[in-house]
Amino acid sequence: MTKIPMTADGYARLEEELRHLKSVARPDVIRAISEAREHGDISENAEYHAARERQSFIEGRLAELEDKISRAEVIDPAKLSGKQVKFGATVTLIDEDTDEKQVFQIVGEDEADIKAGRISITSPIARALVGKSAGDVVDVAAPGGTRSYEIVKVNYV
Repeated sequence: MTKIPMTADGYARLEEELRHLKSVARPDVIRAISEAREHGDISENAEYHAARERQSFIEGRLAELEDKISRAEVIDPAKLSGKQVKFGATVTLIDEDTDEKQVFQIVGEDEADIKAGRISITSPIARALVGKSAGDVVDVAAPGGTRSYEIVKVNYV
């Protein structure tokens, strides 16, 4: 069973979604199915079929969340240190073509949010950065072509 790396914040968000699905969404959809059944013939009842489809989605998501939570390896970036980029690192980069400065934190897949500056450990840029240090230049294969970035700073917060 492969462990899934994530920060404590990412783990808490998964647990909150799980709690919400179990305590709010699941009871709501069960109620909706019950109400739709009361309308008579379920073979042509769109409300019933929509509620069953929603129930199927919720049950699938519950199973997925429970699996991820059971395999989670919670890593606190504040307890990490070093000069090399690894999971949890906040990395400051300079795009060598545009001189644009970018700051990313490397997080788990479920936590990634590019607008918030969090990139997945499985993303091409994170894979290129892992193991490198400040001063290194990395080439990243991007949809628009290869991009080069200089690592300016690596820290763990």
